[in-house]
Amino acid sequence: MATLAFVIFIYGLIVAFQKWGTGVTGYALEPQEGKKGSAITFLKTWWKQVTEESHHHGTPILEILILDIVFQRRILKRSPFRWIMHLCIFGGWMTLFALSGLMFTVEITEKIGIELPFTPDVFREWLSIPNYVFGYILLIGVLIAIVRRLFVSEVREASIMYDWVLIGVIFIVTISGFLADGIRTGLIWSFGLDPAAAPPAALFHSIFSLLFCIAFIPYSKYIHVIAIPLALLANKGGE
Repeated sequence: MATLAFVIFIYGLIVAFQKWGTGVTGYALEPQEGKKGSAITFLKTWWKQVTEESHHHGTPILEILILDIVFQRRILKRSPFRWIMHLCIFGGWMTLFALSGLMFTVEITEKIGIELPFTPDVFREWLSIPNYVFGYILLIGVLIAIVRRLFVSEVREASIMYDWVLIGVIFIVTISGFLADGIRTGLIWSFGLDPAAAPPAALFHSIFSLLFCIAFIPYSKYIHVIAIPLALLANKGGE
């Protein structure tokens, strides 16, 4: 399922690059008539803009990576409340993805016969606290997003069913993760359920997360987690 999710993700990303690279070989030029979009053309054009020192605002790339992409200062200037929401969702999502990747790597390493100084079970316990912390950070961000769409009039009026579906997907991913772990450990989120339900709950969480937090990204509005950093780097910062 992980392999399938990544294949679907990569395919969708290539299609997106093809749409963005419709034969344009320079900044502010019209697409070449009759030429099919090329992912390679897009990447070459993007890289050329990134490496041109005189292009656009000229903000150093390291500053863009840290302040604009990681800490999202452009959103902070517009709305501190919205900034907290975005930072919680982005930070929680990306960190949990990285932790899951580490866990996956350790499990695969053991299965192919490479000995490690620790077992996957021990490594899972090491990751338990970071998983909880960033899981709650993600949950806070999702709850803020729900509150904004329910009680902030301008956000509520601009929301369509598609927006609610996207928020609902992240909410289900977050809650199902807490439930799966709670059933396994018998802690806060167990709700007194039989520990035998832990493997099916974990399987549901894993497959749902793979499908909607990886495979679905290039086909949804969540493509902005890729498009916006690329645009910021190409524009060298700025608005």
